Amino acid sequence: MRCRQCEPLPEEVARAADLLGRRWVLAILWASAEGGAVRFNEFKQTLDGIPPRTLAARLAELEQAGIVERRVLTTTRPPRVEYRLTATGDRLRAVVAAFQTWATT
Repeated sequence: MRCRQCEPLPEEVARAADLLGRRWVLAILWASAEGGAVRFNEFKQTLDGIPPRTLAARLAELEQAGIVERRVLTTTRPPRVEYRLTATGDRLRAVVAAFQTWATT
């Protein structure tokens, strides 16, 4: 029997849940927001056990979603790449903090 009062899940909620529910995404967000990681190897050190290929894929997905920004610093040799939260990504700090609070209680 179908619920006659239930509303379907909004598309934007489904997209957000799909992205945030992927393995390592919340950990990457925590590492960026709270852990201070900005470079690829810093993420690898902070997130013990994440495969490099997975880290690269998740960072690319977060960049495509507008949550992190990839900056190539050409003033150094070799050029360095840094990842920073965008304004959109910065708003997810509350989500990360809520997970952390929930996990510690």
